[in-house]
Amino acid sequence: MNEVLTAALIEVEHHVGRSGWDQPARLFALVRTSELIAAEPGLAEHLGHGPSDGYTSIEQEEFVAGADLAQTLAGIAWPQTVAGCVLAVERAFVPPEVEGELPDDPALAARAVAEHPRRLDLRVVVGVTRDGGQHGVARIRGVEQDLLGGTDLVPALAAALSRTLD
Repeated sequence: MNEVLTAALIEVEHHVGRSGWDQPARLFALVRTSELIAAEPGLAEHLGHGPSDGYTSIEQEEFVAGADLAQTLAGIAWPQTVAGCVLAVERAFVPPEVEGELPDDPALAARAVAEHPRRLDLRVVVGVTRDGGQHGVARIRGVEQDLLGGTDLVPALAAALSRTLD
């Protein structure tokens, strides 16, 4: 079943990527495509391109991550009709050898990372399902043709998303 989660994440990453970089965090509910079509038969022609045993992502347009993403996610609880969820977020990183040079103050450290000439900008899309599935994909700015992926790409984010399904 991890293949259908991965397919959903790739679809979300492509959707988010069409809007370019420098976007806020975006949250999506995952519903089983077959259940969505059963509930809304008129959507079948629009959803016919993917497998019926897959997931359909529904963007939560009112989502605002706030200053503390973990705290924002802790306040979310999905109804049982939601089979999983996906978060797309951009982050900047510096090489490990530069991390020791960063200031201790979080605001100053964030600014130093944002201004560092060796920083990497990364779009991470992480998804989890009620049945325990998790996966993540990531794209590095400037290396648009490559999509990285793995089940433990961002484990802390996957754990925070999983708690929204409890």
